[in-house]
Amino acid sequence: MSNHVIVFLGPSLPVSAARRVLQADYRPPVAQGDVLRAVTENPAAIAIIDGFFENVPAVWHKEILFALSKGIPVLGAASMGALRAAELHPFGMEGVGAVFDAYADGRLEDDDEVAVTHGPAELGYPVLSEAMVNIRRTLSDAYAAGILSGGTRRLLQDLAKDLSYRDRNFGRILRDAAGEGVDAAEINAFRDWLPTGRADQKREDALALLTVLRDKIAGGTLAVRPIFAFEHTTMWERVARPVLPLHV
Repeated sequence: MSNHVIVFLGPSLPVSAARRVLQADYRPPVAQGDVLRAVTENPAAIAIIDGFFENVPAVWHKEILFALSKGIPVLGAASMGALRAAELHPFGMEGVGAVFDAYADGRLEDDDEVAVTHGPAELGYPVLSEAMVNIRRTLSDAYAAGILSGGTRRLLQDLAKDLSYRDRNFGRILRDAAGEGVDAAEINAFRDWLPTGRADQKREDALALLTVLRDKIAGGTLAVRPIFAFEHTTMWERVARPVLPLHV
């Protein structure tokens, strides 16, 4: 079996760090049609970590189902991958990590939980805002460490959630908290703790996915058994015909 694994990766994890875990074919964040084109290469697996949305059509559920129907394992984690895995795991897509778990069991529902703004590919997709899932994890860790009270933790979380994903960062959240009358000493303690205490759940989940892939390849367990009948609808044929060779 080929070990050619295609991974769609962007701001969640630098490719240099990803390669230290798994040698793979790393590509930019997934957009609509990318998984469909990947299927034509008959890879051993497709992994989705990051993906475009909003201004670029997001990866289509149907193209992931098509890959699964062809016996190509599709795994997801951290960001767009976690969203799609939570939606499609009943059909065989495998999710990995805490973000996937939270979407799968209903603790998280909104797409904006994983959304961030970032810089261009040539600069390595530098992150320009903080993902809500990272904020939740960081606040939870600060509460567990005795840095924040339960009430302040909830207030900071609510302030972050009320912001657009584009505007989420700890500086803005703490400025807003000061305006809400939160104790200055508690805010200062949290600010001092952040440089070493800030958690990056998306990065952790991305690394976990790559580790799972590496171990499955090494153990010869990288496989999926289609558990559904793929429907070739008129819309599917219209979208797929320009991409797929006639024999696929």
